[in-house]
Amino acid sequence: MQLLSRGAEEIIPEQQLVERLSEGRPLRVKAGFDPTAPDLHLGHAVLLHKLRQFQDLGHEVLFVVGDFTAMIGDPTGRNVTRKPLSREAIAENARTYQQQVFKILDQQRTRVLFNSTWLERLGAAGMIELAAQTTVARMLERDDFSQRYRAGQPIAVHEFLYPLMQGYDSVVLDADVELGGTDQKFNLLMGRQLQQAYGKRPQAVLTMPLLEGLDGVKKMSKSLGNYIGITETPGQMFGKLMSISDTLMWRYLELLSRRTQQEVGDLKAAVAAGKNPMDIKLDLAEELVARFHTPAAAADARRAFLERFRRRELPDDLPLLTLEAPAGLMVGAALRQASLVNSTSEALRLIGQGAVRVDGERVDDPKRILRAGCTHLLQVGKRRAVRITLI
Repeated sequence: MQLLSRGAEEIIPEQQLVERLSEGRPLRVKAGFDPTAPDLHLGHAVLLHKLRQFQDLGHEVLFVVGDFTAMIGDPTGRNVTRKPLSREAIAENARTYQQQVFKILDQQRTRVLFNSTWLERLGAAGMIELAAQTTVARMLERDDFSQRYRAGQPIAVHEFLYPLMQGYDSVVLDADVELGGTDQKFNLLMGRQLQQAYGKRPQAVLTMPLLEGLDGVKKMSKSLGNYIGITETPGQMFGKLMSISDTLMWRYLELLSRRTQQEVGDLKAAVAAGKNPMDIKLDLAEELVARFHTPAAAADARRAFLERFRRRELPDDLPLLTLEAPAGLMVGAALRQASLVNSTSEALRLIGQGAVRVDGERVDDPKRILRAGCTHLLQVGKRRAVRITLI
């Protein structure tokens, strides 16, 4: 329980999980992932890391690919109805998920399941029976639904089906435990409710916090450009990890590192005693890059990163500008405000040509956000460079 509760936001009910762990059998630990995008990032890795801890203790992971529920679209955190994805897009995204998750999960202790297998068989009669297990009032207890209702924003009837279908997955699979982000709490509890309605033991629920992205404010998201993809090159991943703030570093250590809580506590004490946080961040970046690539690739990325900053390729008296951007700033806008380009469109063109670097790493994503509270080195070509601090 000490290991499994590390970093967890909530365990509902905790005593039930303790009892299940005491039964002396492998538990069925479920987590669902809708393949709404082709790539996974470190935000997803928080949940996968916790699943791997269950596996290391001998339990079985039920990795549910929501190929059916993805056609509805999870309404969690949305103020408008999601646009449906095509079956072709879902199938392609699901294929890439299967390639990526085993960078963390133990394939021998993982069952990959597609919820279309049982949800398509429900049919109209089964769907009516499922919908009869709860009420509209219960659905409106959900924050995002109640907010949209009070604001007069439309809620499509099929959106009510999403938590029911996710919960029905747990019924079919006899899940002992289900994991999800804190934003999934309503859906996870619906699984408990439906298991009871169908005469089964309700699952325990374990929620994990949402990992902040590079901006240190908003949850990691590809659409916000504040993400670290698990398929990025070792150099890209290492550079992005080194760009997180010293404060955010502890959050990443807690949720992603395999260091023990005692080791993390010792590191905090060392920093308080004068140790440079950069040394800890270097070790964290190397650990995570090694997990998604190889130890050799991680060591090479570390050497390359240090060489870029140790070489005197740029003058020491580069101008340092302070820009007001408490929510962070996209690279293109930062280049324009730092007068390295004349317009955002010029910045986008140069990024497309591979001529822009941030902290020594070439920028490929024009939506990448530079976070507040840090100093960054911006370069355009070989001769134009400036340091900026966002506040």
